[in-house]
Amino acid sequence: MKAETKKIALDGLWRNNPIGIQVLGICSTLAVTNLVANTLVMCAALIFTVSFSSATVSILRQLTPRNIRMMVETLIMAFYVIIVDVLLKAYWPEMSRSLGPYVGLIITNCIVMGRCEAYGIANPPGRAFLDGLFQALGYTCILLLIAAFREILGMGTFLGWPVPFFSGPHWDKWIILVMPPGAFFVLGILLWIFRTIQFRKEKTRP
Repeated sequence: MKAETKKIALDGLWRNNPIGIQVLGICSTLAVTNLVANTLVMCAALIFTVSFSSATVSILRQLTPRNIRMMVETLIMAFYVIIVDVLLKAYWPEMSRSLGPYVGLIITNCIVMGRCEAYGIANPPGRAFLDGLFQALGYTCILLLIAAFREILGMGTFLGWPVPFFSGPHWDKWIILVMPPGAFFVLGILLWIFRTIQFRKEKTRP
């Protein structure tokens, strides 16, 4: 079981990272990474949705007819997304307004459906939950790197707090980084670094 858990964790965080390798979930990567706080909330919502959706699909896999499988999976995903959306509106309305429609659009995020279809439908609930958890954590790591880079260089802050050097008058803020094109640039650089490291590791692997 430990070996299987380790494999699931490594796949999600590194070897089969949703963004670095599968290039999934790019819409939210580009939409919410201008601020670290927004990114943290979106990632927490995705972690909750992916892990519990995958586990629920796994629990119901023997009872779900194949011809309506994807509709059932979409309903399950929508159920968990609605929970997140309602909780945000009730307890953190400012963040709910800041994220706008993007929380609801988690339903259409291909990572959620991808993990339900690729893993949840064919594995026990415990493994399905872990797979969803680590895939979402792998996604989170990349998004937080992009958000930190964009907020620090583009606004001179981190989680809203001024960052020394980058918030002073001597630093000319890179405003383009907090605009949509900036997300493309940062994502491209990170993907290049990520895949270069992976390629070198594979070449040196015996």
